[in-house]
Amino acid sequence: MTDQTKAKIECNACPVLCQISPGKTGACDRYANANGTLIRVDPVVLLNRSLQNNETPALVPFVDPQKLGTTEQAQAWDQDLLHANQVFVSGVGSSTTYPDYKPAPFIVGSQVDGVDMVTVVTEGIFSYCSLKVKIDTDRYLGPEQANVRCRGEVVGHVTTAEYGSQMLSLGGVHHLTGGSKKEGRITMEMMQTLGNKQAVELDIEGGSNLIVQAGRAPIVNGIEERRMRVGCGSAAIGIFAQQFSELADEVVVVDDHITGVLTEHQAGKCLGMRASGIVIGGRRSTPGRYFQVANPGTGWGGTDIADPLSIIESWEPDIAWPGLRLLMTSTTGEHACWYVLDEQLRPIEQAMPDAVQTVIDRIGENCEPSLASVLFLGGAGGSLRAGVTNNPILLTRAIKQALVNVTCGGAPAYVWPGGGITVMVDVLRMPDNSFGTVPTPAIVAPIEFSMRADDFKQLGGHVDYVRGLDQVLREGAWHDDGAPQNRLWVAPREDTPWPLGMPPMLG
Repeated sequence: MTDQTKAKIECNACPVLCQISPGKTGACDRYANANGTLIRVDPVVLLNRSLQNNETPALVPFVDPQKLGTTEQAQAWDQDLLHANQVFVSGVGSSTTYPDYKPAPFIVGSQVDGVDMVTVVTEGIFSYCSLKVKIDTDRYLGPEQANVRCRGEVVGHVTTAEYGSQMLSLGGVHHLTGGSKKEGRITMEMMQTLGNKQAVELDIEGGSNLIVQAGRAPIVNGIEERRMRVGCGSAAIGIFAQQFSELADEVVVVDDHITGVLTEHQAGKCLGMRASGIVIGGRRSTPGRYFQVANPGTGWGGTDIADPLSIIESWEPDIAWPGLRLLMTSTTGEHACWYVLDEQLRPIEQAMPDAVQTVIDRIGENCEPSLASVLFLGGAGGSLRAGVTNNPILLTRAIKQALVNVTCGGAPAYVWPGGGITVMVDVLRMPDNSFGTVPTPAIVAPIEFSMRADDFKQLGGHVDYVRGLDQVLREGAWHDDGAPQNRLWVAPREDTPWPLGMPPMLG
C-alpha cells in the first residue's frame, strides 16, 4: 500500500464510499479530505428570525438531554438571550445518516413557549423522489403521457392538466436507476437544477420546447408566457355575463376544454338574452358549453386555431339577424375580435368598441401571472427514520397524528396520506441551493422532524444525542468543527410559517 493510498479517507456519507485523497473532494463534491479529516464542503444553513445585517446571534444555553422536561432545564432557558424560537437548524448542509444505524447529525433541544422541543435534522439520500411541475399556461405543451426529455434523455412525462395549468412529472426512481447510466445522471442533474431554482430546458415528444424555472414565467417555444387563464370558457362567460350582456348580442369564449356561448349559457338565459342562432362546432355538453371545438395547440384559448370564426359552422337564418354584435375572445383576453353580421349573416370584423375593450382588459386583469412551480416529492425511509428513532414505525405514526412537524430546509412539507413518509414541498420556499446529489444516482435533500421532547422519548428517539443549540454551534456535526465559516445564517421567507410551531400533545 502506497503512502498516497494510506492518506486517503473513506467517506461513508452515501453507498458510493469514495476514497478521497488529501485536498480533494468526493464524487458528489460535498465532502473533502482536509488534512486527514473528512469535512462537509457546504455550510450548514441556520434560519434566524431576528437576523440583521448577517450578524451572528448570541449562543443559547446547553440543554442536558437527561434533564429534558425538568424544572432545572426550564430555569436555564430563562437566561436565553437568543430566544430559541428565533433560530432553527435546517437540514441544508447538515449531512446524512448513512449507514442507517447512525443517529441524525443534529438532534437539537430547544424550548418554545415554555415547552421542551426536539428537532431531528438531517439530509436524506432520495432515490425514490420526483418533481411535480405546474406550468400556468393555456398553450398546448404535448399529449398526456408524452415523454419529457432533457438533453435527449427521457426524464419524465406529461400528466393530467389542471385548471389553467399544464402538469409534468419529472424524475422518479425508474428514471434515476431503471434506465441507462446517462439517463440516471441527466435525470439527477435536471432535478438538482430545478430544485435549486435554476432554469432547465425540456422537450416534450410531439409537443413543445420549454424553459422552466421555479417562480418564473415559463417559456414555451421561445415565447415567455404572460397570463394564466381566468377560467375555462364557460367560467369566463359566467363571471363576465352581466358586463357582456350590456354590450354584445353574442359572446363566444374560445377554450381548448370548454368553450362558452353566452346566449345559450344559463347565465345568458337568466339575464333574458335573445337567442343568436349561432351554430358552434364540436361536441355540445350542456347549454352554452362545448367540448372539442378544435384541437389543442398554441392559438386561441389553447387550441390550434388562428381564426376564431373557424369554430362557427353557421347561423340559423330564422333566428340570427343583420347587425348582430358578436364578441369572440380567449380565456385570457390576449385574443379578441369584434364582429357585426351583414345582410347575408356573415360576421364582418370591425374595430373593437372602447366599452367592450374595457371588459376584455378586465379579463386580463383577472388572470394571474403565468408561473412555473416546482414541488419536490420524496419518500423518507431508511436512514431518515433510523436517524430519529430505534423504532421507525412510531415516527411514521406520530407524523400521521400531526405530533411531528415535518419540514424541508425549514419550509412546510405536506405529508401524503397512506403508508410511509411521503413528503412534498415547494422548492421556492426552501433556502437557496438546498439540493445536492450523490452519484448512485440520487438526490440529497434536507429534512427536519420537530416535536415535543416527551413525544421524542415515547417514540424511541435517540435521547442521548440531543444537544442544545449552543453546543451545536460550538461543535457542529461529525463533518465539521463548528467554526463560523461552516455555518450560514439566513432569514426565513416572510410567507413561510416558523417550523417550531407547537404540535398537539401525544395522548
